[in-house]
Amino acid sequence: MRCVVFIFLLTGVNGSSNNQLNFPFDVARDPNSGALYISDSWNHRIMSYFVNASSGTVVAGGSGPGTNNSQLNYPIGIYLDLPSNSLFIANYNSNNVVRWVLGASSWTLIAGSSSGANGTSSTLLYRPLDVTVDFMGNVYVADAFNHRIQFFLAGSLNGTTITGVSVTFGSDSFHLYYPYAVALDSQLNLYVSDCLNHRIQNFYSIEKHNNFII
Repeated sequence: MRCVVFIFLLTGVNGSSNNQLNFPFDVARDPNSGALYISDSWNHRIMSYFVNASSGTVVAGGSGPGTNNSQLNYPIGIYLDLPSNSLFIANYNSNNVVRWVLGASSWTLIAGSSSGANGTSSTLLYRPLDVTVDFMGNVYVADAFNHRIQFFLAGSLNGTTITGVSVTFGSDSFHLYYPYAVALDSQLNLYVSDCLNHRIQNFYSIEKHNNFII
């Protein structure tokens, strides 16, 4: 993996060919195959690279920005879900999170609007930046412009705000200010990169903290 990263960085030139990237934002690695998946944001695609490869393969998107289910629109955060052999993608400019099965030609909507509409309700997102998934298939989304983390039960398009206060930013322990990234540990405790508050927030598992049954 280190060799692949060095190859990318040493070029220093953006582009849209299979050996170039344009504003890559996130990476996920398959521990079994060694494949590295990269959200190539300004190329509106997800690329896969193998160790020592000088050229990659488009595995999602790549047909320009748009809301069609064969397109991505400035993808940012990605999560590789090995059990379902798929990538969960925070589709920033389309205000949704989608799941793209590796080898498929289109995505399935996980959260937000398929039309690209933004909003503040429990079924809408506004500029999602990151996504992670727990071992039960539940989804956690950094809903950046709404200053909240949204939780979606597996298979549900109706989310619950588990961290932050919708549409309201702040610096106390109950508020977020442009949350950028999310991660879970083995106990389902949540870690949030609270970007414009210049801090990392740790929240106990929602099973304990909010008495939310999952």
